[in-house]
Amino acid sequence: MANLKSLVKDTAVYGLSSIVGRFLNYLLVPLYTAKISAASGGYGVVTNLYAYTALILVLLTFGMETTLFRFANKEGEKPDTVFSTAMLIVWILTAVFLVIIFGFIGQIGELIGYGDRQVLVLMMATVVALDALQAIPFSFLRFQNRAVRFASLKLLFIVLNIGINVLYFIVLGKTDVFYVFSINLVCTSFVTLFFIPDLIKIRWSFSPRLMRQMLSYSWPILILGVAGILNQAADKIIYPYVRTGLQGEVELGIYGACVKIAMVMAMITQAFRYAYEPFVFGKAKDSDSRETYAKAMKYFIVFTLLAFLVVVGWLDVLKYIIGRDYWEGLRVVPVVMVAEILMGVYFNLSFWYKLTDRTIWGLWFSVAGCLVLIAVNILFIPRFGYMACAWGGVAGYGTATLLSYFVGQRKFPIRYPLGSIAVYVLIAALFTAAMIFMPKSWPTWLRIGLNSVLILLFVAHIVYHEWLKPRRLRATAP
Repeated sequence: MANLKSLVKDTAVYGLSSIVGRFLNYLLVPLYTAKISAASGGYGVVTNLYAYTALILVLLTFGMETTLFRFANKEGEKPDTVFSTAMLIVWILTAVFLVIIFGFIGQIGELIGYGDRQVLVLMMATVVALDALQAIPFSFLRFQNRAVRFASLKLLFIVLNIGINVLYFIVLGKTDVFYVFSINLVCTSFVTLFFIPDLIKIRWSFSPRLMRQMLSYSWPILILGVAGILNQAADKIIYPYVRTGLQGEVELGIYGACVKIAMVMAMITQAFRYAYEPFVFGKAKDSDSRETYAKAMKYFIVFTLLAFLVVVGWLDVLKYIIGRDYWEGLRVVPVVMVAEILMGVYFNLSFWYKLTDRTIWGLWFSVAGCLVLIAVNILFIPRFGYMACAWGGVAGYGTATLLSYFVGQRKFPIRYPLGSIAVYVLIAALFTAAMIFMPKSWPTWLRIGLNSVLILLFVAHIVYHEWLKPRRLRATAP
């Protein structure tokens, strides 16, 4: 129980930077969607290029974040040497990437449809390079349990980013997407400077043996990460190729804006991941580790379902996060959140092959899920538009989750409380159906009020079964 309390505490700190940061970042969504009209397709450009950067960031970090935790916790390995080796790998990859981008920007710009907007590509390439260089120091802070410094630097970027955006888009009245990317570049560069003191304190050393071992461990994680990020970003990369021209950019902008509302689930998953990854590797040697992993999975699902119900129940209010001309895409929000929940479950299930050094399994699961997602997008976007993107995410993560669970139960069995979890899922599904099919002709205040009652009933179920009932059983036990 003490270990779970530590996990909750760290999740709260990481969650503060993630949730508060994302909340502050949400302030940019109404700003962008108010200043950049849906008809211009500008927000579609933002959505598309950010999808590319997410994919490139995974390639440049090469799975070194997870690899750092694994090797820094190994007996006989020096954490500073592990950090140094990971940084060297990322530095080399980042340098090669920048040489390619700046050397062949003309061809690359034409390939991805930005031949006349090459400056946007160059700015985002520089941003993703800096993000890659920050990734390993950020992971090292998590390894050192320096959650407060981690959160402070994350929030610094967000606050600075919002402040400059407000200055340019509201005070100065700018409406060009150029400023979205240039501001990001300035803020990322500024935060990078804060890692200089940490880098100076490191006892730099390099081990060819360690590098070979780390690369052997990390390359399946890299493929896993590529497949994982494609599950999140492939639809936004594919869309302009399937729906070409301005109309494709307009629809992608609408989809990208509405997905932002669903990202509350990504915030919870990310906060949990930041705390859970070092927790799992540190807990691996304990005798009750599998029981703890099972409980963590249940609590993750329970509270993500609660967050899901809150967003669906209050969507009539949350829709004001984005501009009115983007509202036609709101129907994707519940579907995207289901995909995010499945992604979180898959992340929880992934540790059996990471702890047993059989990361190749994660590669196959993620590739399978990615192929399903891409197939759904290519086959159904022409007919169903961005709804195919949303359901593609559910299909992709659902495939990876099922494969990981059934193979994992044979290779590294964990007794998850499936019966209890199923009850929560069933209740959440029934309440969601009631919310979605509630007559739209009813007053907004009445629908929100009834939805809030359903949410409170779900909370009451959690409180009774997870707190009051166990206390009563402990009190009556002989």
